[in-house]
Amino acid sequence: MEFIQQQLLSLGAGQTAASFLARMIMLLGIAAICILAHYITRRVVLKLIAKSIYSNNKYQWDNIMLERKVFHKLSHLVPAIIIYYSAPAFPDYQELIIKAVITYIIIVVLLVVDALLSAVNDIYRTFEVSKSKPIRGYIQVIKIFAFAVGAILVIANLIEKSPLLLLSGIGALSAVIMLVFRDSLLGLVAGVQLASNDMVRVGDWIEMPKYGADGDIIDISLNTVKVQNWDKTITTIPSYALISDSFKNWRGMQNSGGRRIKRSICIDTGSIGFCTEEMIRKFSSIHYLSEYIQSKRTEIEHFNRAKQISSSDKINGRALTNIGVFRIYIQQYLCHHPQIHRDMSIMVRQLAPGETGLPLEIYAFTSDIRWSEYERVQADIFDHILSVAPEFGLRVFQKPSGSDMQSLLKTPAQAAL
Repeated sequence: MEFIQQQLLSLGAGQTAASFLARMIMLLGIAAICILAHYITRRVVLKLIAKSIYSNNKYQWDNIMLERKVFHKLSHLVPAIIIYYSAPAFPDYQELIIKAVITYIIIVVLLVVDALLSAVNDIYRTFEVSKSKPIRGYIQVIKIFAFAVGAILVIANLIEKSPLLLLSGIGALSAVIMLVFRDSLLGLVAGVQLASNDMVRVGDWIEMPKYGADGDIIDISLNTVKVQNWDKTITTIPSYALISDSFKNWRGMQNSGGRRIKRSICIDTGSIGFCTEEMIRKFSSIHYLSEYIQSKRTEIEHFNRAKQISSSDKINGRALTNIGVFRIYIQQYLCHHPQIHRDMSIMVRQLAPGETGLPLEIYAFTSDIRWSEYERVQADIFDHILSVAPEFGLRVFQKPSGSDMQSLLKTPAQAAL
């Protein structure tokens, strides 16, 4: 700058004017150099880096680094470094310039670290292990720590104090920090427990009625777990709630390859009775029952003959019942159904009779776990069961409807009409 000032003085400029013009020329020159250096870095160097990366797509991490603009943010350091080393040219403002540049460098470094950590999380999510052990919560903790350290360094630089002095003062504010970062700390602890115990993964179907959540997990962060419900709404659950409260994870069902059917039909007890010979002949012609009827009749005849009981005496002896034959029919029907999982439990059982009749529960698993297919198979099965029940002399129980009550209230004349 002295050289420029001497040249201006030699051209006849006054001392004050020469000093002012020299500073302005120096300032404009440094600004021009910074702009040129930044332009070269962004337009030339970064384009060369991007071109070399895109020409070699063997690894995906470099593309993610470009998408997160890690190198673009790093390029902001070039003008700052130029200004830092140009500060002695302005001795009156040197200290202020250095403080401002160091503050700017710290902020840029924090932005670079933030982008780099986000890129690390994106790279990690490309691996299959990320679904079972997400690291987004840990990345957020590191970001919080980095920004806290950056804030301390900025304040220490501005007030010209040691960062250690500020850290010693933070100890007195620990209670306030615990209060402010309560959710983050609880989320961190919950995240460690969720990951170590493999309790939830991205893509798991969970059900948590307390928070109105029933759907797939789409994101796990430090503080929250996002669930997309089946109606496409999004429910946000605090991470620590998955530790403190109970929830249902359907991952086991999805991994097993079978989805449970557990539903009952209620049989009117007034329609239950012993099978007549005509009914037995009819049941013997049913494909699923012919072998069972034959073996059961032989077993009953041997028993009654051994006990010297007449076949007409159904009370003292043994006899087939329509509800028992119907139960075996449903069991065989399920065992032969192409969309019922044969390697899992298949059971038809009676529950305790009540005011709605005798519940007959079907317990089986479909071989297709997709919701729409599961509901379709379940509906097909019960369509058939409800339709075939009258063929066994059984009535499905249901409460009287309005039309039933109207028929009861009809007068004899109306009934005759």
